[in-house]
Amino acid sequence: MTNKSIPDIRLQREVLQFALCISVGFALATYTLAQAISPPAGFGNSNTVTRTTVTQNVVHDLSLALTALKSTANPTAASAECGNLHNSCGTSPEPEDVDNDIDANANIAPDLAVIESGASIEQKQQGSRDAVPLIESFDGLGEGFVGPQGTTTTRNPSDNSLAVGPDHIVQIVNSRMAVYTKKGRRYDTTGKVLYGPVITNTIFAGFGGQCELRTSGDAVVRYDQLANRWLYVLPIFRRPPDEPQGPYSMCYAVSQGADPLGPYYRYEFKRPLFPDYPRPAIWPDGYYVPTSVGDDVIQKQACVADRNKMLQGLPASEQCVFIDGVNFLNNADIDGQTLPPAGAPNIMLATGGTQLHDHFTDDGLYLYKFHVDWVDPNKTAVSPVRKITVAPYNYLCNGQLTKCVPQPGTPMRLDAQGDKLMQRLVYRRIGHDEWIAGIHSVDTKGGGGGVRWYELKLDKKREPQLYQQGTYAPDGFYRWMPSIGIDRQGNIGIGYSFGGDPNFPGQRFAARRAKDPKGALTYKEAVLAAGKASQTTTFRWEDYTTTAMDPLDDCTFWYVGDYIKAMGQSYSTRIGAFRLPTCSAKH
Repeated sequence: MTNKSIPDIRLQREVLQFALCISVGFALATYTLAQAISPPAGFGNSNTVTRTTVTQNVVHDLSLALTALKSTANPTAASAECGNLHNSCGTSPEPEDVDNDIDANANIAPDLAVIESGASIEQKQQGSRDAVPLIESFDGLGEGFVGPQGTTTTRNPSDNSLAVGPDHIVQIVNSRMAVYTKKGRRYDTTGKVLYGPVITNTIFAGFGGQCELRTSGDAVVRYDQLANRWLYVLPIFRRPPDEPQGPYSMCYAVSQGADPLGPYYRYEFKRPLFPDYPRPAIWPDGYYVPTSVGDDVIQKQACVADRNKMLQGLPASEQCVFIDGVNFLNNADIDGQTLPPAGAPNIMLATGGTQLHDHFTDDGLYLYKFHVDWVDPNKTAVSPVRKITVAPYNYLCNGQLTKCVPQPGTPMRLDAQGDKLMQRLVYRRIGHDEWIAGIHSVDTKGGGGGVRWYELKLDKKREPQLYQQGTYAPDGFYRWMPSIGIDRQGNIGIGYSFGGDPNFPGQRFAARRAKDPKGALTYKEAVLAAGKASQTTTFRWEDYTTTAMDPLDDCTFWYVGDYIKAMGQSYSTRIGAFRLPTCSAKH
């Protein structure tokens, strides 16, 4: 994203494409439930427009076991294809094949903006408790990785996605995936590579269409602990080769059982608009997947796929709500086994501000409630936006695609993606209490970058209210690209990148107990990966990471992030597990 005004012609073109796609039907059943009018002038405007479409899957099937599938994609060709899309797979590439030199065009980050009223909630020193114990740690995909399928060349940004099941750990780095052992009931060690590295769309081998043909960056994996299944979501960023103005695709794969190496129910849904930056969230009535439609339009798609049908391998539909004038959305993703009340709508949150309009400062979180009705889609609805007032903030380094975090020994600075809430937006129900936690990166008075985190509590009317907030900035260095989780006791854990000259970029973890003073991370930082070199090839760094809860004990936080080894030419990833001493490993 660059700081420029919205090109009206591009917006009109996308709307025209949408209308055209609907008229021809994409050879599938798609219909519009509400028509769009002119988009609002700015974020959070009361006349923000939503429009809903319902799309049946183009095709679905049951695959062979993952270990029996062989990708038809050529790894070298796949890398070249990714290279034509903003020099990376799946990070806001242009809808058409435009080779932009994004490193050269990126903005140099301005001086950090200090908002005094926001600085009042900065935590300026580390917690007093000893660091949370690191109970597992191993290298994942990246430089030096070797698995049963050999080695691979990874690309920037890594787009780290991590999912943890009872016996396995699955990782996706951009367009590659791997499966590891997890110590416990089935294996005697953690981190042994069982499968990989392979191209992500290997899971769609033999499926046909765009899901099999196209390499997918920005692919995301989740473990659905409510059903003991694995969920893959793969966006397709190119139109069909024989339809230059045709649709994009979103591809889903849901494991038939708890084994990630087994067979999968596979689905393809057509999308009229560009499906970038998917953030899957598990909710009882659906798999919610918000996406962006591009870096130069202020519009998002909030979609939900029929989870119940997909868990059974039945024909399924996807409903999408198009929202204008909104920042990057995250849907609430359930931690633990305790469900929200029956029929409860999913909650979506976004930060304020609009980087395209040079609005980098705000004092709110913006909330929508998404209710889906699979029997009568006319009753599917998104509530009007509601602002939750928080301490003012300024995007770290004024947002995404800026050269932000300084490194030792090089003029290259790293991108912070400071304009958005990061994955995941966590929902946790403990007894009758319902909680939501979210996080992003902000400028700090201390001179570096801090992680701003929030915990919301739902009131008796199930309206989320701010319960606590904090900005973790214990020194003048940079903490950014965070991911948050809540364990079954209500303790909060946060993983994030750490850096700033003279520190090489690496990964750290901090936490708090549920009953600790509000706004404070009371455990000292734990170091997951200490960087040993600077990244000099590009300013792109991760784009996002993942914190995932262990489904067996519901206490262990798993986290993944990038670092550079000594003499490293590219990033490595480190996967680690942390558990607070107060949370027993067994229920």
